[in-house]
Amino acid sequence: MADSLEHLVVDGNEVLEMKLVRSVEDLENDDTSFAPEMCHQVFGENENIFGYTDLKIKLYYTAGSLRTYFSISYSDKIEPNKSEGLKADDIEGAIKKVLAPGYITNLDVFVSKLHKEKSFTPHGELIYSFTATQDGGEPRTFEVYYSEISTRGFLQYHQRLQTFLLWYIDAASFIDTDDDQWTFFTVFEKYDTGEGRRYATAGYSTVYRYYAYPQHKRPRIAQVLTLPPFRRMGICAHMLKAIYSHFIAQPEVLDITVEDPSKDFQRVRDYVDAKYCESLPAFHPSNLVKGFSEEMAKQACEKYKINKLQARRVYEILRFKNTNTSDKTAYLKYRLNVKNRLNAPFQKKNLEMKKLQKVLKPNEYAATVSSSGPTETHARLSTTYLALEADYRRVVHRLEHDRAH
Repeated sequence: MADSLEHLVVDGNEVLEMKLVRSVEDLENDDTSFAPEMCHQVFGENENIFGYTDLKIKLYYTAGSLRTYFSISYSDKIEPNKSEGLKADDIEGAIKKVLAPGYITNLDVFVSKLHKEKSFTPHGELIYSFTATQDGGEPRTFEVYYSEISTRGFLQYHQRLQTFLLWYIDAASFIDTDDDQWTFFTVFEKYDTGEGRRYATAGYSTVYRYYAYPQHKRPRIAQVLTLPPFRRMGICAHMLKAIYSHFIAQPEVLDITVEDPSKDFQRVRDYVDAKYCESLPAFHPSNLVKGFSEEMAKQACEKYKINKLQARRVYEILRFKNTNTSDKTAYLKYRLNVKNRLNAPFQKKNLEMKKLQKVLKPNEYAATVSSSGPTETHARLSTTYLALEADYRRVVHRLEHDRAH
């Protein structure tokens, strides 16, 4: 691209400003603004926007009902007839595809909607409440509500809520709202103003109830999002506890799974599950040194609907917590125990290769065998283990921090 046009290329994440607006004062307060973490799902792979000078995009939501205001401003825009046919990107076209219908483009109209927030109450059934603090501030009150596709008024609200996914969750997609197996857990901050109680949307999770033979359910957590103004408050952990408490009470639920968890979410899940399992007899420190057992899997599942794969992970975290890493023998035993599990898929592959060797001609076998020898496998195992231990260490640190407070 010619140097003369470079000033017309901007990073979409830097020019988009978002707000959850509680009062008119928030509109002029920079502290209430936050930015997207990604915009490739809206503006394309390289996240650039072309064709404008001094571009600013605003996406403001009323804090509770999420009525949406959208505006674009700029001091200049490239014109095709003056620039050899080059056209500015169609920002409104791109954003219109993802916003719920009925968004507002006039700021005065948006401001007039703010007074309606006093009549907004969350959809669904209140199932869980908690208090949390941010950066050592005052305790704030939160509530978690359970909704289904059929919950009155919820789908219109959800249309506005789900737009946040595109800015914060990679490979996010909007769910099929014709499928009544979807369930929703929405977190709100409940706060008082001089004019009464208000609610602000803080985050939400979608859970799909999969069928399990013969008449069971296996809920799978699909999307989990805490909105930026509410991060670092432990909200995700509370959301998870709310989901557990809802499904644990249902005898038809076998266990709870998670669809493709992000690293951050897996860490929260590990923390919540380890905190729960720590109190179970099977996970007593005297049992942890004996290795993972069927009894651990059974108790984790019966009491907390934790699936076997995750129960094994919890065992490793709790055993690590109870291993004195200064004791070389104890620490070595722990590492070997985890590495044996990590190595199992490679061992299985080796066995399959040995079976193949018996039935294939030498030249066919040579073509099938990959180049990864024992040294490479060992190096990969070591790297995987170290990354896993670093994750476990963070979870253990949080568990110990809880105990200290």
